[in-house]
Amino acid sequence: MAMGAGPAWAGEPVASPSAVDPRMIPPNFNAADTAWMLVASALVLMMTAPGLALFYCGLVRKKNVLSVMMQCVFLMGTMSLVWAGWGYSLAFGADVAGGLVGGADYLFLRGVMPTYDPSTGVVTVPMELTIPKSLHMVYQMMFFIITPAIICGAYAERMKFRAMVVFSVLWGTLIYCPIAHWVWSANGWLNFLNPAAACPSFDFAGGTVVHISSGVSALVCSLMLGRRLGYGQEPMVPHNLTYTCIGAALLWVGWFGFNAGSALGATAQAVNAFVATHLAAAAGTVAWAGMEWLMRGKASILGACSGAVAGLVCITPGCGMVTPLAGILFGLVAGVVCYQACNLKTKLGYDDSLDAFGVHGVGGILGALLTGVFATVAVIPGAKGGQGLLEGKPMQMLNQTVGVVAAMALAIVGSVILLKVLDLAMGLRVTQQQELQGLDVSQHGEEGYIFL
Repeated sequence: MAMGAGPAWAGEPVASPSAVDPRMIPPNFNAADTAWMLVASALVLMMTAPGLALFYCGLVRKKNVLSVMMQCVFLMGTMSLVWAGWGYSLAFGADVAGGLVGGADYLFLRGVMPTYDPSTGVVTVPMELTIPKSLHMVYQMMFFIITPAIICGAYAERMKFRAMVVFSVLWGTLIYCPIAHWVWSANGWLNFLNPAAACPSFDFAGGTVVHISSGVSALVCSLMLGRRLGYGQEPMVPHNLTYTCIGAALLWVGWFGFNAGSALGATAQAVNAFVATHLAAAAGTVAWAGMEWLMRGKASILGACSGAVAGLVCITPGCGMVTPLAGILFGLVAGVVCYQACNLKTKLGYDDSLDAFGVHGVGGILGALLTGVFATVAVIPGAKGGQGLLEGKPMQMLNQTVGVVAAMALAIVGSVILLKVLDLAMGLRVTQQQELQGLDVSQHGEEGYIFL
């Protein structure tokens, strides 16, 4: 191979740059893994907008359709900048405080992006397994974007836009990043609950990090902001279920990047996650719509879409740990249980506007616990011996429970404190007049529908 002058590419700087082909790539770089992770990153971003934006905006009244879209779109911008600035470092940096949070290793992408040493002519490309670390960073960024966007469903139609922005930034920094470090950092404390038994708290793609944290925080938000004006006394039906159906379909497709992408490569485990994810969504769709058919005599498109999302949420922590057949059971259980959970809010009187807790919180908890039951050595790379309760490892159930309780505790306490402080500092809720007018006009000066 011809040699030439210019920068060399390598995973680590080399002593003699003249001996390195300038076209060389890092030795552990894998093109197939990188290509798949680029696609997966785009799929996860699509889940926030247009996926979640359409899913949510169809469920609100028409005077608030743009406010929900704006929340999702603005968080795509805001949370991306936070993640690049300090979020990735807090989540994946070296341990601080015994594995509770990451340090300053990757602040403002230091140690993440390629660097060039003019004295040696060597370009160093930081790597994460077989993909560039910058790709790992941007993939995880997409999770950081969608998680606070999920919470928006709880306070839809009544929270000030500026309060939403500040809350999301603080929540992501102080709650999401520590939980992500506990679960996904190599030295996070939930990975060392029982080192002798190689028994971490499993969360393959974000059941604990994303769905439990956002779902429980959503419940806190709905309780602390109070119910919408007229809740329980006047109809608050979804204004456009066509949007919701399109959004649900986009979420379903995007979830393949969310779950299968969490293998961080084009691997057999990614394939397993992909298949288990699809079957869980399918089972959730049938289960929720079936419950409606049984209880009300008719199956609705809203129920089918909600069931699909419930199945997707439930399989998320276990998609790379359980078989696809187990994924069907995850979806069936999620469809039935989340259906009942969403109906429960009417009896209890709290206003979780778009069922963020009923679907994401309850579905995430179910998925985390079921993962402890069905995790199998047949799916987990490098595993030795039984992995779940059905394979003779009851300790896994205890560890899953610890992970669930720890995430819930931080999400509840942290959300309460943040909301209390922000309410004192700037107020959380729009005025009564603004709420009656609608957030589209009162917060953004726009209307979603103008008929001439």
